[in-house]
Amino acid sequence: MKVLVTGCAGFIGMHCAARLLERGDEVIGIDNLSPYYSVELKQARLAQLEGRKGFRFQRLDISEGTALGALFTREKPAAVLHLAAQPGVRYSLENPASYIQANLVGFANILEGCRHNPPRHLVYASSSSVYGANTRLPCSESDNVDHPVSLYAATKKSNELMVHAYSHLYGLPATGLRFFTVYGPWGRPEMSPMLFATAIMERKPIQVFNHGDMQRDFTYIDDIVEGTLRVLDKPAAGKPPHDVFNIGNHQAVGLLDYIAAMEKALGKKAVLEMKPMQPGDVRATYADTARLAAAVGFAPSTPLAAGLEKFSAWFKGYYGHG
Repeated sequence: MKVLVTGCAGFIGMHCAARLLERGDEVIGIDNLSPYYSVELKQARLAQLEGRKGFRFQRLDISEGTALGALFTREKPAAVLHLAAQPGVRYSLENPASYIQANLVGFANILEGCRHNPPRHLVYASSSSVYGANTRLPCSESDNVDHPVSLYAATKKSNELMVHAYSHLYGLPATGLRFFTVYGPWGRPEMSPMLFATAIMERKPIQVFNHGDMQRDFTYIDDIVEGTLRVLDKPAAGKPPHDVFNIGNHQAVGLLDYIAAMEKALGKKAVLEMKPMQPGDVRATYADTARLAAAVGFAPSTPLAAGLEKFSAWFKGYYGHG
């Protein structure tokens, strides 16, 4: 199967593309190698894919509609795994325009590509951040998500609405995945696992927001890949053919417990610096994964300690920490 993977130099994109190649699929990877975080890390991820049988890469920005449309017309992918986006909650307070361009304009271009060259399935990244100001836990796909607390969350909710319209109008089979705090080898440097690990190894303070009264549903990358590919292989079939699933570990971990697990994995103690809640953040995330399990027979379950051991081994090796 020929699969278009957008954001293939990203954290989740690289891992998904690698798994697709391992099972014999052809992967057309695109990425704009945005400087939002280390381009060197993105290039190192890309190096894990380049040269492998079935992989082709094109540097392309999804906000460039003409170029993206030409790629769709030329390649006519059987499936589209859309992971390219401007990520990050806090950065959306600093540079909102980048979110509009990538997550709204770029996303509309992806939908137009699918409209004119219909794949058997479009799977796209949504986010647990769409739950916003909701206080009911665990977060369920049936919850109201009309109260985002960041522009990033608002763009991801918008993506779900845009896809619903295209599925209704053009019969496009599409599924959105609300990812919950993904971590593991090759992770993003501005996410807490990398920030905390770097601080611990360099004996610098970790900023602990909301004075530690935070909970996150940490999901190991291998579980994310397994769930994503199972969904990709099973096109949505409703009326309209659009579905949304949570993909998380179904376990809310306290921030201080998470730091303790990181300390154990790295073999060093952390220095903590207590801070107030950050604008745009939510206090707790916790995924109800019953619908995902019912649909594809799988739900993430890697224990945090086991995932952090693997992450720590990679982190020490990649960044040269003894």
